[in-house]
Amino acid sequence: MTDLVTRAGDQAARERAGGTAGGSLARRLDTADAVVIGLGSMIGAGVFSALGPAAESAGGALLLGLAVAALVAYANATSSAQLAALYPTSGGTYFYGRERLGPFWGFLAGWGFVIGKTASCAAMALTFGAYAAPSAMRPLAVGAVVALVTLNLLGIRRTAQATRLLVAVVLAALAAVLVGALFGGQADVDNLSPFFVGDVYGVLQAAGLLFFAFAGYARIATLGEEVRDPARTIPSAIPLALGITLVIYAAVALAALLAVGPERLAGADAPLAEAVRAGSLDWLAGAVRVGAVVGSLAVLLSLLAGVSRTALAMARERDLPHALAAVHPRRQVPQRAELLIGAVVIAVVLAADIRGAIAFSSFSVLVYYAIANASAWTLRPQERRWPRWLAGLGLAGCLLLAATLPITGVAAGAAMLAIGATGWMVLTRAGHRLP
Repeated sequence: MTDLVTRAGDQAARERAGGTAGGSLARRLDTADAVVIGLGSMIGAGVFSALGPAAESAGGALLLGLAVAALVAYANATSSAQLAALYPTSGGTYFYGRERLGPFWGFLAGWGFVIGKTASCAAMALTFGAYAAPSAMRPLAVGAVVALVTLNLLGIRRTAQATRLLVAVVLAALAAVLVGALFGGQADVDNLSPFFVGDVYGVLQAAGLLFFAFAGYARIATLGEEVRDPARTIPSAIPLALGITLVIYAAVALAALLAVGPERLAGADAPLAEAVRAGSLDWLAGAVRVGAVVGSLAVLLSLLAGVSRTALAMARERDLPHALAAVHPRRQVPQRAELLIGAVVIAVVLAADIRGAIAFSSFSVLVYYAIANASAWTLRPQERRWPRWLAGLGLAGCLLLAATLPITGVAAGAAMLAIGATGWMVLTRAGHRLP
């Protein structure tokens, strides 16, 4: 019965999205590929970019913030997984929101994802430049975007293969971090105090910032049209990728706190390198720098692929210009969407800073996942794979974390969402569609 529902949903999704034999994407990703792409989207982003701001907000309670972020992410993951299995097409929550809640909520989710993940792409490109050569940060960031857009244009299998290699390098670098921080002679439980630098609000703010690190699991859902046997693959791959990432993040965060404490983490531009340099094995700091460079590239690679697929889905429905719905006939990639997203990311890279991009991205993406959970709440019992209350927990958690983010990120994200929503409503009420 589940297979019949999935096949029917798949066929209906393709018909509603305007997919044809020449305009659909090929199913080339197996479970291992999907897990690797999910890992590549998560491992690196939070460890190398968000630990410092989170430590500044929560102090020694950073690990508690990480646990809250992981709980919300798990609830979101179950919602995304069961929706992706039912609707295995490109677009993720943009498509689910349209199907379950209505066109406006689908547009708001898609718009939030595109603007939020574009900021994430810029943050990862800048992280790459900052670790590779701070004096040439922005030119290197632009070069990375150009190179990875070109790689994505070669096809999704090339993306998965490259991500597999990049993730292996990052895991080796994080292992070096654990060795240097825990066995360099500086690890001390006293570094965990003070446990709180503020209050519960600080822990929630840290959780919102760290959520930026976990959000990559949805990349598997946004690539749903390219996954083999999605009814089985996606519900397995999303929780598995999330669980592996949580274990790695918790181990690295604890080691860094034991090594230097929350104050030094908060004040460091490269917190993991700071944790390693504090001990006698400071020569391992070079491995941390390599891991940050490679990790940011892995995340950027999968982010660019995910954002372009959401843009493709929105263009099919004319919520973005329909020209972006073009799919390369041989490589079967949305080449116009990929090129446009790359150009916008380069523009953001030339004007943005890393910490501001993280807060903006977290707010926009939390709104995206709130809509995913609201969509999952509407599933009928026969369509559901996890308890309904998990979708409710995810929805409440997303709204709570979004409200506690730094005010500048909340204001910028809310403004951009309002601009998009206003434009959509004006065009809809006037009876117009984008060309």
